[in-house]
Amino acid sequence: MSLKRRVFTKEFKQQILHQDQAGKSIAQASRENELHPNLIAKWQKLHEQYAQNAFQGNGHAYTQEAKIAELERLIGQQTVEISLLPH
Repeated sequence: MSLKRRVFTKEFKQQILHQDQAGKSIAQASRENELHPNLIAKWQKLHEQYAQNAFQGNGHAYTQEAKIAELERLIGQQTVEISLLPH
């Protein structure tokens, strides 16, 4: 029997972070919401780093590094296609 991983919405994550900003400790918020304190700390770090772009969900590249990597892959693919064209 395998346990299913819980999935949290952007709104839920923001609600948890607002609790922390309102003066509730990470430990208290984690107990009340049955979350690991490290998970809340990770959400805080992502929110601080990416602000409104944080928590976009699966398949949404919101980091600068991910966007750059995506563009580099596209350039590489186009370079290969151009090299295959007859001269």
